[in-house]
Amino acid sequence: MRLAKVEHPLRKYWYWPLMMNRVPLFLLYFNVLVIATCGLIYELLAGTLASYLLGDSVRQFSLIIGGYLSALGVGAWLSKYLEAGLARCFIEVELGVAMVGGLSTPILFLSFAQLEWFPLVLYSLVFAIGVLVGLELPLLMRIMKSHLDFSDLVSRTLTFDYIGALLASLAFPLFFIPYLGLVRTSLVFGTLNAMVALWGTYVLRPILSERGLGRLRFRATLVLVILGSAFIKADDLTRLGEEGSFSHPIVYAQTTPFQRIAITRGRNSFQLHLNGNLQFNSADEYRYHEALVHPALSLVDAPSKVLVLGGGDGLAVREILKHPQISEVTLVDIDPAITQLAKSFNLLKELNGNCFADPRVTTIHQDAFIWLEGNVGTFDAVVIDFPDPSTFSLGKLYTTRFYRSLRKCLTADAFVAIQSTSPLVAPKSFWCVVRTLEEAGFKVHPYQVTVPSFGIWGFVLAHSEPFSPPQSIAPHLLESSRFMGDSALQAMFQFPRDLKRVKTDVNRLDNQLLVQYYAEEWGAWNR
Repeated sequence: MRLAKVEHPLRKYWYWPLMMNRVPLFLLYFNVLVIATCGLIYELLAGTLASYLLGDSVRQFSLIIGGYLSALGVGAWLSKYLEAGLARCFIEVELGVAMVGGLSTPILFLSFAQLEWFPLVLYSLVFAIGVLVGLELPLLMRIMKSHLDFSDLVSRTLTFDYIGALLASLAFPLFFIPYLGLVRTSLVFGTLNAMVALWGTYVLRPILSERGLGRLRFRATLVLVILGSAFIKADDLTRLGEEGSFSHPIVYAQTTPFQRIAITRGRNSFQLHLNGNLQFNSADEYRYHEALVHPALSLVDAPSKVLVLGGGDGLAVREILKHPQISEVTLVDIDPAITQLAKSFNLLKELNGNCFADPRVTTIHQDAFIWLEGNVGTFDAVVIDFPDPSTFSLGKLYTTRFYRSLRKCLTADAFVAIQSTSPLVAPKSFWCVVRTLEEAGFKVHPYQVTVPSFGIWGFVLAHSEPFSPPQSIAPHLLESSRFMGDSALQAMFQFPRDLKRVKTDVNRLDNQLLVQYYAEEWGAWNR
């Protein structure tokens, strides 16, 4: 008995050899490349946004990666239940990824300020995207399996998948975030998924039912229109989401490879925010910066060379230049966008006294942790104005390793001043900085000042030998300072009972306990 020959459904087309041996396999492999790139980009977007908004980047990326990978497994497992109409299923999944993935970042920006259960929205979106992405490759491989040897199919598919992941990991920090920002990057890759769906209606037409094909193409086109419109309005969407978090309208915003910068303006003042966290309010920043700079410089006999770590807004430099003996100020800030903003944004340029135009000021754009490891010379005073240790990348700047590196660039009589978060809101965090400096070999005197926009704020004064806190400031500062005077200076080193020292461990590079203290204390305060 002779068995009947079973024809592949595509063989009824005269262009079968062309379709299956040249065009579609190339395009299907290109699909693998695109969807792999898109999938990893969504994961990176979620992790970056979570670290921006929630802090603790290591924890957020760990949760995002773990949740996303597990969702990929769920999607791959669910794919086995899709048996009929694989080509249509693949296109439907692509449209789902385009909408959910492409709109995920705008949705998260908009929901952050409005929803108390924002983390649930975040992780739910990550899981949903992971499930949809997990469906993509199994469906595509099953479509292609009749036309390739199994070993070729697996090796080629995984090769393009890994190449796509490489492209995403390189392009995300080097191109997309600096030039497009988070929201536009999300929408661009959603558009790519929608384009895969639309061209899939043509490439896979031989195995697609003609019924409903027009509606499928219309929906793909509609998704492209939605994402394209959102791309055009991306700045408005981002601003709308951020303004829900801020008490004043945004007048400037920029995403850099290092952080999200936003400036808001009220009736009588403006504010700088980094990753959603207030850095200063122009109405009362003078209290903070006078307290940060002048106690240390008052203890140095004729300070000449001063190092500023962080402080790219130039406000600490402004205070340093009030001392007439200063001949050289070196500022090290990782983000050139901040110092450029300080030079060009008129409100900030006026506030910092156009200090970067002073020939005594030299700016270096480098990670201070790495920069200190080199031969940086010696300084008479160091002013450290880093953001609070809300992430591990910032927490490393408060470790024993960092402070020991710092000691190598100090003259014998040099003093160091460090902003150290609030001793009232975050006592463990504040006293951990003190304890870590002591462990690194410094003699210290903590102090505090009230800044209305922040409340009670803490600083630490450090020196290589035992010393007494300053009792007076230079006479010329009495005319140029709005807050600092002898009585104010002396009062800063007095701690009331509710700010008394608490026991903490040392913040080391391999444990980053300070980041944990900070997250726990500020998280409890903000609830």
